[in-house]
Amino acid sequence: MKSRRERTLLLLNLSRIAGALAALLLILPAQAQTQGFFRAEGTQILNRDGDPVVIRGLGLGGWLVPEGYMVHMTAIDGGSPRTIRAQIEDLIGKAGADRFFELYRANYVDEKDIAAIADWGFDHLRLPMHYNLLFDPDTETFIESGFELIDTFIEWCRKYEIDVILDMHAAPGGQNAGPISDSDGTARLWTEPDPYQDQLVTIWTEIARRYADEPLIIGYDLINEPVTPDAIGDGVAQSEALRALYVRLIEAIRQIDQNHILFIEGNYYATTFPPQLENLGDDNIVYAFHKYWNATDVGTINYLLDFSRKNDAPLWLGESGENSNPWFFEVTRLAETHGIGWNWWTHKKIATITSPLSAPFTPGYVNVINYLNNPENNPRPNSRAAAEGLFSMAMGLDLDSCDVRPGVLASLLDPDYARLRKPFKEHRIPGIINAADYDVGHAGTTYQDRDLMRVDGRDGVGNQGYEYRNDGVDIQKSEDPEGFEYNVGWIETTEWLTWTVQVDTEGIYDVEIRVASGGSGGLLSLAVDGERIGPFVRAPVTGGWQKWTSIWLRDVTLPAGEHILRMNVRTGGFNVNRMRFTLKQATSAEQAEEIPEGMHLEGAWPNPFSGEVQLAFRTDRPVRARLEIVDVLGRTVYARAPEAFATGTHAMTLRPTLPPGMYFSRLFLDDGKRTHLLTTPLTAMR
Repeated sequence: MKSRRERTLLLLNLSRIAGALAALLLILPAQAQTQGFFRAEGTQILNRDGDPVVIRGLGLGGWLVPEGYMVHMTAIDGGSPRTIRAQIEDLIGKAGADRFFELYRANYVDEKDIAAIADWGFDHLRLPMHYNLLFDPDTETFIESGFELIDTFIEWCRKYEIDVILDMHAAPGGQNAGPISDSDGTARLWTEPDPYQDQLVTIWTEIARRYADEPLIIGYDLINEPVTPDAIGDGVAQSEALRALYVRLIEAIRQIDQNHILFIEGNYYATTFPPQLENLGDDNIVYAFHKYWNATDVGTINYLLDFSRKNDAPLWLGESGENSNPWFFEVTRLAETHGIGWNWWTHKKIATITSPLSAPFTPGYVNVINYLNNPENNPRPNSRAAAEGLFSMAMGLDLDSCDVRPGVLASLLDPDYARLRKPFKEHRIPGIINAADYDVGHAGTTYQDRDLMRVDGRDGVGNQGYEYRNDGVDIQKSEDPEGFEYNVGWIETTEWLTWTVQVDTEGIYDVEIRVASGGSGGLLSLAVDGERIGPFVRAPVTGGWQKWTSIWLRDVTLPAGEHILRMNVRTGGFNVNRMRFTLKQATSAEQAEEIPEGMHLEGAWPNPFSGEVQLAFRTDRPVRARLEIVDVLGRTVYARAPEAFATGTHAMTLRPTLPPGMYFSRLFLDDGKRTHLLTTPLTAMR
């Protein structure tokens, strides 16, 4: 009977023999072998056509290697995949856990995720893999279902023309002592090279055998974030151990695969590149570094640029993120300015503002997490409730259930991000504008905030409320009973916000602004297209940061059309929730004109009404109609999204929930040249 080590070495040697035979059958010059593949040349990465490229990608973290902070399971060891599974098995049993992870994987990444990522503009995906997806160390056999999953993933990527980098995110034994490598607390890849390093070489050799001729793969990221421990010696010894394993991996892969780039990550979470990582015996390598929680100036990467030039090899920013949009923008521009491609971490998490996709925090799952993270103060859910909560989480990972974070995407991919504003939502006046729905864009263009990013990872800077959006603007959950779910808070002197607005009716307006202050209050003003409208108004002390009141800016004149509305803070010390613009008097020539003869209201019935009312109108031309109901104070209490109507008579069925009283329906009919306003009184009964 052969020992485990002997069986592992036999597998490795068989793979090497197969690779050598393949090489003998392909008597081709090295240059011809790499045609049609990405490759490193000097300090640049070349695409399949041999042109220099700066690649822009996204990591699929959390899919095949669950991480605690992504799913909010962090109480035990920070949330390694092994403890996440153990906690779930404890709640719903092994069979239930197997079913959960089946749903989890099916919904976390699907073909439609790949389609969306390609549509956003990313050109490659980094696939973090767990070794146990591909290799069973107990039987020392490869797992075909794992390779089949990778094959399916590659075909999705081929369909949507997006390239792939395979990443060994959790190596046998753990390449560092942390949960991200699924370690048990000891980096056994280094302290116990037999059997773990042999297993890693075996796995990469098999990956190379299967994918050597796959041009969609850019390359192989051999070891994610290695951290060699003090237990194996001093710094030199640690660097030599890292080099020795990289050399073994390179030699094993190159016996089979001459085509793909090999990405070499530095020590200490891909941040340190000692001399031992130079001259690794291969000229198709790229040095991969990770960047988190530091400044965005060139001084932070000068040592990497020097290393790249010295070794005449490219750099790749293989991971970065988990910060604010301004930081994202500045880091990616820093990288691209120096010809460095990047891959952002990560594409999807639960209840996040820092990823392109945020999956919902389902109510049943909240109960599960409360127990797992604080069992002393929360009841243990029974197996049925736990299963329902976990399965609802897994189903909520589906792309269609997720919220897209447009600011995150714009900061990474929009070439106009630094200089142009773009609407976050449609804002129409008359109507309500939520403070937190300010325009998308960089600081200094669409907003100004005094704390833009968490440079060193400290809490309390950047978005202090850490809700809803990912800019420097501080946003928190709001308790305003008359306002939006979120408010802008921690407002300081000289800060400002802008919104792109469409004023439907030129006229005189009253503006109601919802504010709260547990401090000294403050002063603000509004401007349209750079011109202040009305005086400064005071936000009073209200007795608490969630004690809300209304302040008013009255009799301001707004021109029709698209404009930039800006709130300027002269003195900080208050929160703001939303603004309501109520038309007092239309002043435009088009509103003064007689309504066309072929355009009129047919009536409302029943009127008075209770629960349901029909409103009919006739138009002699195609129009886009927008309806709202206002109370006697001019406040909008019901609104419908704009709809297109052809020539003819049309009926709208309305089911507004209104207290008894007098109201007015306001029907705006836009024929492409002007907007016509038709009104009629309504009476709501019990």
